Amino acid sequence: MKAFVPTEVIEQKILLIQGEKVILDKDLAVLYGVTTSNLNKAVSRNIERYPKDFMIQLSAEEFRNLKFHFGTSSWGGTRKPPRAFTEQGVAMLSTVLRSKRAIEVNIMIMRTFVKLRKMMSTHKDLARKLEELERKYDGQFRIVFDAIRQLIEVEEKPKRKIGYISESKAVYRTAKKG
Repeated sequence: MKAFVPTEVIEQKILLIQGEKVILDKDLAVLYGVTTSNLNKAVSRNIERYPKDFMIQLSAEEFRNLKFHFGTSSWGGTRKPPRAFTEQGVAMLSTVLRSKRAIEVNIMIMRTFVKLRKMMSTHKDLARKLEELERKYDGQFRIVFDAIRQLIEVEEKPKRKIGYISESKAVYRTAKKG
């Protein structure tokens, strides 16, 4: 049985916490088909594999703000602040969660992170190349360049962010269009 998780589902689980793109332990547990408790036990048994740039332990205040933002009912019996895993931390999970489903889901998550990085760099590269072409051809094609620039700007409109800002940390979740 192949574990198929649509990229869109994974994208919705990626949050910006403490300036890092992360996925919460509870969301990873659902994707991997394990309990959050079991996922965290596996991580705790191998804690030396998770330096600070691989995993963030949310503060009590960040946890309260997340619960308020997403609603307490979805947090069930969680009593401790969740762990948030960076892309490298998610990759490390494949060494501690060894089920076939965990491996397949992990591959999908890695591909999603790569896809997001490519999308971000593509828009920057396109804008840079357009500027180079405009300089090369002076003003001869100004109307064409302006039209292309407008198309790029429409595509680059950021999705509405929902979140909160605490003293020095920001947490956002991108709103889903629909």
